Amino acid sequence: MDSWRDYVLKEFTPQVVRLTLVADPDGLLTEEGIVMALRERGFEILEFDDSIAFRFSYESKYRSLWDKGELTDLVVILRSPTDDLSFLPYDLLRVGRKLSFNLGDLFPNLSYPVIEGLDRSNLDTLYQAQIRYKPEKLGDNTTKDFVLRHVFEIVPELIKQPHDLLRVLLRLHYKELHIPPILNERFIYILRQNKCFDAWPLEKIVSDREAFFEFLQERWPIFLEGMTSGKAEIVSEKGLTDDLKYSGPPNIPFDHHDIRIYIDNLFLEGMLHPVQHPKSDILSKTWVVSGIKVDPELDTLRRLQKLMKSIEGSIPDAEGRHQDWLIFAHRWAEVIVLFHQTGKHVELASSQLDFNKNWQDAGSTDHLKSASISELHANQFQMLQERIDKAFLLWIQKRYGGLYNQPPVPPVMVHHIPRAMERYMRSMGKEKVALILIDGMAFDSWLVVKEEFMKQRPHLSIRERAIFGWIPTITPVSRQAAFAGKPPMCFPNSINTLEREPVLWSQFWIDHGFTQSEISYVKGVNETKTHVIDEITLDQRIRILGLVVDTVDKIMHGMELGLAGMHNQVRQWAKEGFLGKLIDLLLERNYKIFLTSDHGSIEAKGCGRPAEGSIADVRGERVRIYPNQVLRKTIKTRFPEAMEWPQIGLPQDYLPLLAPGRSAFIHTDEQIIAHGGISLEESVVPFVQIERS
Repeated sequence: MDSWRDYVLKEFTPQVVRLTLVADPDGLLTEEGIVMALRERGFEILEFDDSIAFRFSYESKYRSLWDKGELTDLVVILRSPTDDLSFLPYDLLRVGRKLSFNLGDLFPNLSYPVIEGLDRSNLDTLYQAQIRYKPEKLGDNTTKDFVLRHVFEIVPELIKQPHDLLRVLLRLHYKELHIPPILNERFIYILRQNKCFDAWPLEKIVSDREAFFEFLQERWPIFLEGMTSGKAEIVSEKGLTDDLKYSGPPNIPFDHHDIRIYIDNLFLEGMLHPVQHPKSDILSKTWVVSGIKVDPELDTLRRLQKLMKSIEGSIPDAEGRHQDWLIFAHRWAEVIVLFHQTGKHVELASSQLDFNKNWQDAGSTDHLKSASISELHANQFQMLQERIDKAFLLWIQKRYGGLYNQPPVPPVMVHHIPRAMERYMRSMGKEKVALILIDGMAFDSWLVVKEEFMKQRPHLSIRERAIFGWIPTITPVSRQAAFAGKPPMCFPNSINTLEREPVLWSQFWIDHGFTQSEISYVKGVNETKTHVIDEITLDQRIRILGLVVDTVDKIMHGMELGLAGMHNQVRQWAKEGFLGKLIDLLLERNYKIFLTSDHGSIEAKGCGRPAEGSIADVRGERVRIYPNQVLRKTIKTRFPEAMEWPQIGLPQDYLPLLAPGRSAFIHTDEQIIAHGGISLEESVVPFVQIERS
């Protein structure tokens, strides 16, 4: 077979049996390509994880249809450690067809303990390597070497010099490729045979992306000093190596051609940060210009120009993986922040960049009289935004339905967060965890907050990734899902209110073996409630803390000055230091901190307000919710470009109508910052872990 998916999909023929039970210990049926293929064949997938939530969905959505004589193709997945289906309810076992799939069947000649930790997106490459090279039965170490070579393109024996190692690590960490710990251990073991790397902190920088970039960051000023002085010994004379956090050689070959090709992008995308240098006027005329501070406004404009040009060719398509869009969302958020930092009005010089020449000379700022953004750059930004909106719409219509069944570690959607936290607690023993949810904080707003936060507390370590919120991207749907640890269809009675959010939070943890006395929840957290958080965290019984900070959401809904004004107010809020004090308190009380948001927001323009009286259950700016198809279609006839969003993971009587494009259901041409739709900025939010370095 050409693909491992063929091995799985050959068992699924539509309209043969209404219920198929699958033992899936390795999560093969939740892989994106499998989910999409099954959906295209008419199969629906229901995971048996939480027995109560499963029973509610099964009885209300499927059993009721079967009782009426209607036929559906339902696949129930059990993610037990073995192929044993006996954990499923008897009534399912009695009527369902039984199947099982595991990695051992797909890769019989490779060591199962080695390959089980691979991300499912790596299986395509591994399967093709198996077909091509036809390995005999391999042991643990030979399987590790086979996977490192053919999946991650790493041959440790060929890494002999620092630039060889840096090239490999830059490729891995820049692309955010996840290598399982068992493979990292093998990689490091082989590297340690080379005395060249004796002093290197391999255990940190190989497996830890943030540590690797911190390692590079603290050596960048040393490299610049050596570059301007022409003498390596000047580095130690000036004491630049005295306070290095990471061991290893102080001098890194940033100028090696294998390394240099990454440098611009690392600074452009915020993985490394420019530094001040007394000879910046000289350095600004060299290839290191992206990594030095020259003039704040010119630096921002130069970075914006280059970053827009860089991401123009990297927009994922409709066939992209969800990881591709999550990585891209971070880069796009950087562009949004830079664009609104520079302002929208400029005095242009007589010579302007020609957009039709594919942004030639994008790194030059000599043509500008000021460092504000030009009308030309506004046009570039607008065109780029339209391309992203179009590509993301195609992708999310095709792939969104497969996201909520993804494994919860690492989390892909906000309702995976409690399960990821629970697994962390189980693996670490008696840890305490806190979830800080900043309502309405888009990824671009988070970048603004993070910048100020890290100025105040550079000693803290931030590990950030992106996850998807729930659609429609409104608080009762997405925020409740984040605290409930379940899709919205599992809390239909509270879908239009937040009153039961504390109950849903507690219920999740109680269902996983904790007691009510160990759980706490506080909403509306701000300066006035600091004493409340202090009292709660002093209680040694409290191990699980859920906090809602709604300041950013309030800023958003009161904003009349667009995203630039919102970023300014969010930055001011971050400077005031409340969030930092809250995090300090939680770290002091030994909480592991997870920080996220429920949805983002966009600048939207009014397309007209539906005159619908009280027929809509929710009357948001970007979405209307109706209890049945008739009412929704009635309003859609007046707004033909609006989108009838399918009930993916939503209650049966919860039917969203989304405002088209970047518009809102408000008076025509009125401007607003709003949420509820399916744009990238609304749908993808930060998921951050904060700890002491």
